[in-house]
Amino acid sequence: MATRTRRADRRTDALSKERIVEAAIEILDNGGESALTFRALAASLATGSGAIYWHVANKDELLVAATNDVIARVVTEVPGDTEPRETIRALALGVFDAIDVHPWVGAQLSRATWTVAMPQIFEGMGSRLQALGVPAQAQFYATSALVSYTLGVAGQNAANARLYPPGTDREAVLGAAAAQWAQLDPERYPFVHQVAAQLPEHDDREQFLAGIDLILAGVESTLP
Repeated sequence: MATRTRRADRRTDALSKERIVEAAIEILDNGGESALTFRALAASLATGSGAIYWHVANKDELLVAATNDVIARVVTEVPGDTEPRETIRALALGVFDAIDVHPWVGAQLSRATWTVAMPQIFEGMGSRLQALGVPAQAQFYATSALVSYTLGVAGQNAANARLYPPGTDREAVLGAAAAQWAQLDPERYPFVHQVAAQLPEHDDREQFLAGIDLILAGVESTLP
């Protein structure tokens, strides 16, 4: 019995929560949440499920840990020596790019808003709004607007990307959509007709940052 226990200890010691989370992220990126099972994780790590349960209680806990890991990297990579406005833009774009690469992160953040990942985003943006001089009574709503916009647009962008198989010609897809817009009644949809030509070639990241700039401009216009 003692020998068996020592062997089990060696197996669990050979693992770490960090290694398990890293393997989980790879599985999630390749197959989505449905692909993440403890059996698949054990196969990836060449170990038994029992060794994984030593570090992680269940799939929900693993999803939270994986999401926290991805967002923590984003927060860490944001420069700390830039102007508050630029730091907010960098953080927002970092989250946008992270959800683009890891679409499951957006879904997880929308379901489990109490996780460590969400406070990291909220703190990163809210503390910079404080530095901009936003009044205390307006800081919560201003931060909420930025976070909601960031997660909403990033999540939608990631969802749109998953509608088509890899290698799909993005410009062709958007061109087809623009052609449909152009066929709408111009008297009923004059603005849609006006912007339809911009749809095929627009840049998603630039479009996203333009929205962040509009929110920040609105916030800054209310400063004393």
